[in-house]
Amino acid sequence: MVEVNKEEWKKKIMEALTQVYDPEIPVDIVNLGLIYELKISDEGDVYIKLGLTAPGCPVVDDLIYTVEQVIKETVPAKSVEVDIDLETVWSPLKMTPEGREKFKKLYGYDIVEMWVQTYGLPTEDTQQQEQKA
Repeated sequence: MVEVNKEEWKKKIMEALTQVYDPEIPVDIVNLGLIYELKISDEGDVYIKLGLTAPGCPVVDDLIYTVEQVIKETVPAKSVEVDIDLETVWSPLKMTPEGREKFKKLYGYDIVEMWVQTYGLPTEDTQQQEQKA
């Protein structure tokens, strides 16, 4: 039986997923803030909920496959379930500071600043929804 150290597995999985890039924005899915949930059971089952930067993403199946493969190569998971969250709308506000920097280097502007200028700062409702994600 495999010893499941959940914290260690989470750390390894998140680190490995920085090698998986969003098809729309050339920044990895971790720093884009597309990993909404990551659960690991005591038995070694891995459940991950992903968001998409674009709702009609044509390569969603490739993304699911890649995430599954990366997780299987990283930890001896008994099973891997990748769930795509189409309910929660992604925004640049979910990005990590590192993701923002990568984006700035690629495109020459801060996507979060532009988002806030365009849409305003999130209201308390939005922030509570962001935190739940």
